[in-house]
Amino acid sequence: MTLGHPAEQGGSGRLSRFAKLAELASNFTSSPLFSLLCVLLVAAFLAVHFAGLDESWQHLVGDAMSAVALLLLALLKNSERRAEHAIQLKLDAIAAALLEQQEGRTGQAHKDLREAIGIEDRR
Repeated sequence: MTLGHPAEQGGSGRLSRFAKLAELASNFTSSPLFSLLCVLLVAAFLAVHFAGLDESWQHLVGDAMSAVALLLLALLKNSERRAEHAIQLKLDAIAAALLEQQEGRTGQAHKDLREAIGIEDRR
């Protein structure tokens, strides 16, 4: 286990198992199916509460909602850090390319900039 930036873990361009799982979970949690599951969980909590069932049922559903909220918080932070790192890499590449261009040459920094912003992917 490392304490490095999530975007830097997993080696050169390869995603670690955790990164793959986090990406899949992030895709799932942004889907309409997950939104429906959350609405159903809240509806279950309200139904248990208004039905006057035993408090243990209310605690069970409340604990499930707390667990989902905690997992979503962890996913959100992971996604935020990955996006932050990607933006920083692009800004660094832009700055290096601008410096290179100001010096009147084009070289590795321009290639890095093309790779960072994915110009080739758009063609």
